[in-house]
Amino acid sequence: MSSESKEDIRKKILVVDDQFLVREGLKDLLYFNGYNVIAEASDGKEAISKYKETSPDLVIMDIDMPEVNGFHALQGILKIDPKAQVIMLSGQADSENIKTAIKVGAKSFLVKPFDRKMVISKIQELLNPVNK
Repeated sequence: MSSESKEDIRKKILVVDDQFLVREGLKDLLYFNGYNVIAEASDGKEAISKYKETSPDLVIMDIDMPEVNGFHALQGILKIDPKAQVIMLSGQADSENIKTAIKVGAKSFLVKPFDRKMVISKIQELLNPVNK
């Protein structure tokens, strides 16, 4: 199997965060664990556009961003694809943020700074469900 075809079967992920270092950290973590980061965005408006362009298997997205926040971007992504798999990230783990994220349609929620093992665990849970 060539490296190109191997790349094609890896799960595709869109990383969205307004902080460059968070995006870089996530990209490194995901790549190291066998995922393919096919695009990144620094705000919600760009996230919706990148989702349309790339049709990722999963989105990891911050809530607090300029232009369009993560909640509004999530709504936009779900209009494009009601089955979109989105994990929301936030530095604020208050129950209101978590409730809103799940209510709007996020499949999961992670708190920043994130635990690397927890990120991979949540992704595996969504992309490789045991009861298919």
